[in-house]
Amino acid sequence: MDQSSLLYAGLVLGAVTVLTLYALVVLISPELLVPHDSEKSYVSPSSPDTPQPLGRISDPPSIDLSVIIPAYNESKRLPDMLATTIAHLDSTPSRAPSPPPEGDVDIDVDLEPEHPPLSKPPPPLRRTYELIIVDDGSSDDTPSAALAFGREHPHVELRVVKLEHNVGKGGAVRHGMLHARGARLLMVDADGATRFADLEVLWRDMDIVLKRQGEQRLKDGEEGAAVVIGSRAHLVKTEAVVKRSLLRNILMYALHTLLRILGVGHIRDTQCGFKLFSRRAARALFPAQHLPGWAFDVELLLLARAAGVPVAEVPVAWHEVGGSKLNVVLDSVGMFRDLLLLKANFTLGRWGPTPSART
Repeated sequence: MDQSSLLYAGLVLGAVTVLTLYALVVLISPELLVPHDSEKSYVSPSSPDTPQPLGRISDPPSIDLSVIIPAYNESKRLPDMLATTIAHLDSTPSRAPSPPPEGDVDIDVDLEPEHPPLSKPPPPLRRTYELIIVDDGSSDDTPSAALAFGREHPHVELRVVKLEHNVGKGGAVRHGMLHARGARLLMVDADGATRFADLEVLWRDMDIVLKRQGEQRLKDGEEGAAVVIGSRAHLVKTEAVVKRSLLRNILMYALHTLLRILGVGHIRDTQCGFKLFSRRAARALFPAQHLPGWAFDVELLLLARAAGVPVAEVPVAWHEVGGSKLNVVLDSVGMFRDLLLLKANFTLGRWGPTPSART
């Protein structure tokens, strides 16, 4: 076989390999989740047997804050978490917010040593709010526990959305975000591991981020796009992490290593389940989110970077709570696979923010 034939064979083999890898990425990559008709409605303590239609993220906001709580078999932990949540949200009378101080937030710089966690969060503001519990196909009585809590607190706007099948934490969060009514939207884990009062830290820093964007970012009276995420990075060498289970520490360090290798390590703690989105940011990011599993946080942060949505990372208080659904071996393998798919799909241009979402 002459040299030209070898070159031709090499080119054909290379082309076949590339096409095969592309087809494999397409084949195993998740598509955007499409909700069932039953998932487009919610039940509430006042209407437990008659589902009501959910709103849409494309609608204008009608309340100050939506709290999105993904829940899978959380009947035991959820009531305590909800009690802590409403105790904070109902804790003070209405008052005008004071101007936020400049310089207390790091945008896309992550946490610095001179930015320690606050020992006491800023005083809260009374806000109109809703709690959206997204039941991710639980096999226990999580929806009943949520509704029972709501009946004991009739002043709370509590909505329970039941997904027909377990889709994963990312899919449950996405569903809640796409149907929330708040001007700002908070995703928070059902275990109550993060101090809910630190919402005020995220809220204050979002005020700062939006102020820096300037008046030209405001349209139709709605805030600009911004994301502020809670971070446990400052706890790495403290008792909170040192005393944390060995398996979870192994998972944490493995994830950080993978993020650096794959080039998505610009945020020091991607996995903290305490993230605040302006409505414009949620509208830009969540419709484009594909991953339904544990790696969805990474996808959202990459979407934000690609869309030009500013992200601030601030320290929050956190402690481990028993009863985690995390399986270190299986979920580590799943996250590694999802991160590879995420990198491949972004590189190939298959995934990313919609053109209208870019700021």
